[in-house]
Amino acid sequence: MDFELSTEPLDVGQLRKRLQHPSAGALVDFEGWVRDHNEGRRVERLEYEAYTALALKEGQRILEAAKERFSLRAACAVHRTGLLEIGESAVWVGVSSDHRAEGFEACRWIIDRIKMSVPVWKREHYAGAEPEWVACHACTHAVEPVGSLGQELSEDHSSCGDDQGASGHHRHGHVHA
Repeated sequence: MDFELSTEPLDVGQLRKRLQHPSAGALVDFEGWVRDHNEGRRVERLEYEAYTALALKEGQRILEAAKERFSLRAACAVHRTGLLEIGESAVWVGVSSDHRAEGFEACRWIIDRIKMSVPVWKREHYAGAEPEWVACHACTHAVEPVGSLGQELSEDHSSCGDDQGASGHHRHGHVHA
């Protein structure tokens, strides 16, 4: 499978090896790290939870769509789950392509869709305060839907009341504050 969830630290060198292809002229990757701040607050660590079966299915669907759309030689992505410390890699996306332009475009396209439609939730642990689930600010701009979960992305989220649980979590992987 090209999309994975992992409770273990990522070995980016090993992940990059998966992308090798004799026809590829470019490898482009993105690595998201746990940072020590968000919106003016000091963050001590992050915690990620996922709806595993659906996350794997939707993540794979995104990668397959990207391979076709951008004529990629290979694509893979891994999202961490569990408690992560400052500086740890939280998500990694990599693609190989014949040329760099489609590689850069595909990598961004993939991470944007992972963040919008893969059911992985982020909880920030703050210095001197209770942990909080983080709201999805990406909802302010829609991305082109991919697959069944992605179809919800094109809807106006101001009417999401029926789609949210008591915690405000959407089925498609983010929280409205």
